[in-house]
Amino acid sequence: MIGIGREALRTLLARRGVTFQRTKTWKESTDPDRDAKLDRIEHVLEHFPDRTFAFDEFGPLGIRPTGGTCWAEQGRPDRLPATYHRTHGVTYFHGCYSVGDDTLWGINRRRKGAANTLAALKSIRAARPDGAPIYIVLDNLSAHKGAKIRRWAKKNNVELCFTPTNASCANPIEAHFGPLRQFTLANSHSKHTVQTRELHRYLRRRNANARHPDVLAAQRRERARIRAEKGIRWGGRPLATAA
Repeated sequence: MIGIGREALRTLLARRGVTFQRTKTWKESTDPDRDAKLDRIEHVLEHFPDRTFAFDEFGPLGIRPTGGTCWAEQGRPDRLPATYHRTHGVTYFHGCYSVGDDTLWGINRRRKGAANTLAALKSIRAARPDGAPIYIVLDNLSAHKGAKIRRWAKKNNVELCFTPTNASCANPIEAHFGPLRQFTLANSHSKHTVQTRELHRYLRRRNANARHPDVLAAQRRERARIRAEKGIRWGGRPLATAA
């Protein structure tokens, strides 16, 4: 029997084009207007970033022990007691993101709904009070596209850019919910009031260190270049014209 080390095995397999990989998943959108919606979102992000915003709900946010990572004395990690009863209910963070200046804000509410959505959209309109057109990217949740919301949008010079069904990755705010979860929920087990306070403390720190508009523009150009070279678009799926 011949023994072989892990690194030697890895090198041997790499020479044959075999690597250790993680399985990736995606949802294929069946929306008949998929391409038209994605084209519109890409257009406003490229040509009007300073007047483009994104909105979505993040949650449900429950009160339960959530494991995280931190520096600790060797052999003495932080311990969180388990819970068996969910007596605090849940909340949803109604988040708004400004593409042009990389700022994120929002409010925690007990439930989703058209009234809460409209309040969030009004806060976005207030961020650009000049009355010029603005564009808001959001998903197809029924609470996002009621008649009252559509009338308000038309009256206030707001274009609602809906993402295709099963294509939430086309919403720019989605990329910011991961850090929000990591820095406010990990290592947490408290009350909703404390959770909300920690969330807004993170938002204040995050927005105080927002990326410069020139950096944002350069990053958008680089992502567009990479997508064009690889023949892919949102979610890593091949373009229809790519062969």
